[in-house]
Amino acid sequence: MDIVVLVAQMWEELVQKAKDGGLDVIQTYVFWNGHEPSPGAYNFEGRYDLLRFVKTVQRAGLYVHLRIGPYVCAEWNFGGFPVWLKYVPGISFRTDNEPFKMAMQGFTQKIVEMMKSESLFASQGGPIILSQAFHWVQIENEYGPESRAFGSAGQSYVNWAAEMALGLNTGVPWVMCKEDDAPDPMVARLVDLFLANILRLSSVLFAIFLITFREQIQINTCNGFYCDTFTPNRPYKPLMWTEAWSGWFTEFGGAIHHRPVEDLAFSVARFIQKGGSFINYYMYHGGTNFGRTAGGPFVTTSYDYDAPIDEYGLIREPKYGHLKELHRVIKMCEQALVSVDPAVTFLGSLQQAHVFSSQPGVCVAFLANYNPKSFARVMFNNKHYNLPPWSISILPDCRNVVFNTAMVGVQTSQMEMYPTKSQSFMWERYNEEVASLEETSLITATGLLEQINITRDTSDYLWYITSVQSHMNLYIIIIIFSVNINPTEGFLRSGELPVLTVQSAGHALHIFINGQLSGSAYGAREDRRIKFSGSVNLRGGNNKVALLSVAVGLPNSGIHYELWSTGVLGPVVLHGLNEGSRDLTWNEWSYQVGLKGEAMNLNSLQGDASVEWMPGSLVVQNQLPLSWYRAYFDAPDGNEPLALDMGSMGKGQAWINGQSIGRYWTALAPNGYCNSCSYAGSYRAPKCQSGCGQPTQRWYHVPRSWLQATRNLLVVFEELGGDTTKISLVKRSVSTVCADVSELHPTLKNWKIESYGQPEEHHEPKVHLQCAPGQSISEIIFASFGTPLGTCQNFQQGPCHSPNSYAILAKSCIGQEKCVVDISITNFGGDPCPNITKRVAVEARCSTVAPSIP
Repeated sequence: MDIVVLVAQMWEELVQKAKDGGLDVIQTYVFWNGHEPSPGAYNFEGRYDLLRFVKTVQRAGLYVHLRIGPYVCAEWNFGGFPVWLKYVPGISFRTDNEPFKMAMQGFTQKIVEMMKSESLFASQGGPIILSQAFHWVQIENEYGPESRAFGSAGQSYVNWAAEMALGLNTGVPWVMCKEDDAPDPMVARLVDLFLANILRLSSVLFAIFLITFREQIQINTCNGFYCDTFTPNRPYKPLMWTEAWSGWFTEFGGAIHHRPVEDLAFSVARFIQKGGSFINYYMYHGGTNFGRTAGGPFVTTSYDYDAPIDEYGLIREPKYGHLKELHRVIKMCEQALVSVDPAVTFLGSLQQAHVFSSQPGVCVAFLANYNPKSFARVMFNNKHYNLPPWSISILPDCRNVVFNTAMVGVQTSQMEMYPTKSQSFMWERYNEEVASLEETSLITATGLLEQINITRDTSDYLWYITSVQSHMNLYIIIIIFSVNINPTEGFLRSGELPVLTVQSAGHALHIFINGQLSGSAYGAREDRRIKFSGSVNLRGGNNKVALLSVAVGLPNSGIHYELWSTGVLGPVVLHGLNEGSRDLTWNEWSYQVGLKGEAMNLNSLQGDASVEWMPGSLVVQNQLPLSWYRAYFDAPDGNEPLALDMGSMGKGQAWINGQSIGRYWTALAPNGYCNSCSYAGSYRAPKCQSGCGQPTQRWYHVPRSWLQATRNLLVVFEELGGDTTKISLVKRSVSTVCADVSELHPTLKNWKIESYGQPEEHHEPKVHLQCAPGQSISEIIFASFGTPLGTCQNFQQGPCHSPNSYAILAKSCIGQEKCVVDISITNFGGDPCPNITKRVAVEARCSTVAPSIP
């Protein structure tokens, strides 16, 4: 399971949920920019307390796969590199460059020594392990494309990285994902190389080859939606999948991506049937990009990733439960899977059997149907099996199907955001003073300067009081210059306004004319560049034109991305004057890092009283850009996760008690491409989407651990001018649960390997429903035993329906937090349609249980 930097108070619960879901290893990145924000100044506090995290995993009885990197990608700001690294003299990232290699080695060694000092490596009895003999650590990350682009320099660098890592003497193999040429610097000295055993573990379950040898190797691995075609570059290396993508990240202005669990389970089973030994879900829990940690650019604050555990730490069903069942089945098959390579036979043109049989009575079969459009009826071991499209059936005894990747028997949980009982926010406002910027500027230059070269990532905001060139990290750069308009200009008489054109390298641009917002333009992830063209209302005499350039995250991937530019690079031209056009690009510009509100610490508990805030009665009368807002609130009761509903706002940032919940932006996803989704067929991110025509992210996670009982400070900085009166604090919880289970659904209880597939009794499948803790089932919205139609929230009675359906489900479930109902003719009082396969479809409402009054 991959996990990113999260709220430390959530770690224990998240790790336990991962363990309950059948996982054995927690995989985590180590973020260089979080741990070394300035050269030699280290941070291992709070969310960056790496030792606490590893020990939390250890206490849960799980293992750790430490991805030191130090390049991580991860849609993380600057790919995990600290921005100061860009300014080391002579440096060039991720190639055969001495300054880069020296810095990289220093940080890697720092982390390794820290783990050693606490005896956290497996050779020391610690949890950083993927087997009983060795632990695993990763050096570099997804270097294959860079290696090819850099040629011999790239190959020299990757060889150096391997030598450097192994020279740290961790006593374990190191991993290089997406690097086909991962070297074995000490392979000539490998002795006693043999398969000792296999242990099921990983970030998600899985067998890992225990290889005993006196020195260490580099293991190349696979990342992707599917990895069953991947082969390691040496025959003695285990088949490892370091990133099995459970979904996809979101970008502001884009739709929400969903990967059906049927397809995810199918991809995992395909990898296991080939002999895969390690699978890590990326992500199993993605969490939240608090502060300015999101990269991209344009990556959202939410890093939910459609993972089995959602951004708020709640279980996502059916993804969590279906994978949990798959993990259980794989572990039941371990003896056969680790003993032999599979024997592969064709059962049809698009159907195969992978059989693991090492001795009499030990046999496991995977029956695969790769046809995405139709069922397949196959003959295996003199018995017929029906395989759904795009699915794999697992037979732990080579006879009885106990799991099929496309047959989901667990519930679907629908989550909703509920209003809290907290009082409405009473807002106060403070406005940034655009007019006074030029008086306090610190830098003056002719032409446009690059943005990050000025800010050095110390702030998301940079005022350009002339012109701008910037890099990528939600830096707001305001470029202000005076334009003198002769009173004889023709447009002053005709009313045909002049046009200002601005070219920018991205990511967002706001135009202010004499202190008034005149227009905005935005780039996109596919093309960050901006071309703004709009009429501007100039007056005779001096006019102040301010260009607010906004970067939305530093880049996290790409060849030499440290050299990429952001911001207004020009030309900046004013058209429609008597002289024709006036090029303002090479005017004299002044620069000031940060906002005035930041300088006064308005986003902190200490600095919020340093200015005179406008009282609430005046705040609601108008909505101004570049405004700070503050309000106080008490913590809501209960223990449900909390979020801010920012749907009424434009774009900006927000803080709770001085801690940043991240960037917000209510950019709308385009209409279309949100049609119904079939699990069958190869998955790609655009395939299954939701949220078309809606803000990409409306709700922003507020960790309860950040709150005190009363008087919590909420501060919002709004760039465009939103309606703060509609901001609200909401709770996230289960609203309804659904299940749709066939009477022929495979069940683990229907096999007994000792008697070679002859169960002592037939166990009927069951419907399981469960609300969240503190809730109970208050209503059965729909129930049908027969041939119901539709899907969750859209069920309908089919041509076959038992009239007892509602009464049976209501009797068993209403008033209960969870219930179990047998799917049988006897239980439902008779067969409504003999000789037809029947199902139970049910939808139930979950409601909060009122606390008892003593």
